[in-house]
Amino acid sequence: MCFTARTVMQNRNVFLIGLMGSGKTTIGQLLAKRLQLPFIDSDHELEQRTGVSVATIFEIEGEVAFRHREAAIIDELSRREQFVLGTGGGAILAPQTRANLRQRGMVIYLHSTAETSYERIRRNRDRPLLMVTDPLARLKQLYEFRHPLYSETAHCVVESYRDRPTAVVNEIVATLDGDRIACATPRDR
Repeated sequence: MCFTARTVMQNRNVFLIGLMGSGKTTIGQLLAKRLQLPFIDSDHELEQRTGVSVATIFEIEGEVAFRHREAAIIDELSRREQFVLGTGGGAILAPQTRANLRQRGMVIYLHSTAETSYERIRRNRDRPLLMVTDPLARLKQLYEFRHPLYSETAHCVVESYRDRPTAVVNEIVATLDGDRIACATPRDR
């Protein structure tokens, strides 16, 4: 299903999904500013409400408990209108979250290869799933498993280039400004 730009801008939300390091927060903030809408990052919202980092939640409660918290907060947030939401990389793991995002707004998959994402986040120590001996290999595994889920959930796929967030925002805005949302497929699978 594709939305018209008018529908998106009048009563829909824009939800950004993609692999960690695909630029959801950076691009989301720029996109929200450009669209004159508020931006919310679901991980940051969760951290504000719990008073601890995502890494701490993972450490104390484990990934399963974190995913329950994540699904609940995205369910709540996605019921709002007129905003841009950057989701966590694993938000699409829950089938109900995928369905909620698709039904409640325009979902844009910021496609990024594992290598590109790794270059962006390799120095970040707040990524619990990458606290392994070979983080790039782990990121490749995550990409292989999650890419089909991102593709299934998205209304539109936009390439997230490493050092060109403004170009990505321009592409999203051009898509939103069209008569119908153009649906693309990622070039790098």
